[in-house]
Amino acid sequence: MPNSPSDPPRPCDSGAPRRIKVQRRGPLLVEGPVEVELEDGTTVSSDRFRVALCTCRRSRRYPWCDTSHRAKSSGTRDGSGPAAKG
Repeated sequence: MPNSPSDPPRPCDSGAPRRIKVQRRGPLLVEGPVEVELEDGTTVSSDRFRVALCTCRRSRRYPWCDTSHRAKSSGTRDGSGPAAKG
């Protein structure tokens, strides 16, 4: 089965595998430099040592994260937000 834990890592151009950090509520952190192909076929690149790729699509700099996912909303759906002071 491809991509099973027992498979050896597939090397990138530099000879080392890329490391991607997945966060529950945030961007994908990718060790760079990276080249990203967008849905329309255009390619954007960054030579930084680490880049944050937007997963919420709120970023004004998409595909790069600009922390728009941190924007506060007027309320929470699940009621897990801070209690209202009364």
